[in-house]
Amino acid sequence: MKKLLALLIILGFALPSQAFFWNKKDKNLEKELQGKGYAGSLPNIEKKSEKAKVKVSEPEFEPQQFDSPSELKPVPKDNPAFIDIIQKKDKTSTYTKDVNNIIPMLEKLYDCIDENESTQLFVSKGNLLTSNIDYLIGKYDGKPESYYESFKKLIEVNRYIKTIMTLRREASQYQRYLAYTESGSIYSHANIEQQLDYLKEEINSAILLLREEN
Repeated sequence: MKKLLALLIILGFALPSQAFFWNKKDKNLEKELQGKGYAGSLPNIEKKSEKAKVKVSEPEFEPQQFDSPSELKPVPKDNPAFIDIIQKKDKTSTYTKDVNNIIPMLEKLYDCIDENESTQLFVSKGNLLTSNIDYLIGKYDGKPESYYESFKKLIEVNRYIKTIMTLRREASQYQRYLAYTESGSIYSHANIEQQLDYLKEEINSAILLLREEN
């Protein structure tokens, strides 16, 4: 019992001094770390969250100098891409071009009738016109262009011009011999003038239709 009492007395003196020592150590450590926060190294959050920058590559170009025109490359005129795109190739259809060549001939024949020119001039201009129309008809017969109203009109006018040319040629040759026969009235001056007036109307109608469609 005496030994237990002696042990308690010894511990009573020892504990307060030990508690004082640890209490003082904790206060010094708290004072040293005050305001410093986490003492370790933090990860770089900004670097990870930074958006990736898109790199724009620029083509390298080195200007060339030419000492003479002979060093320049020739224009690729045989290249379809150059003809169609660079030169902006004319998209006008072949039919339209052909028809546009016919219109001035129709106008000249109309003026020939209107100005009462000779049979020889009428036949000459008529032959030139009908030859071109015959070529156009043969070129587009059976093709989509043959369904155009302008194409059909040219066929009608072409046939009519040929008929009047034959009538005027025969009239100039046989009129004096057929004056008193039944067929003589066909070659009469009045009948020929009437037929020429009809032809003028057909030619004018054809010109308007060709211009409207093209």
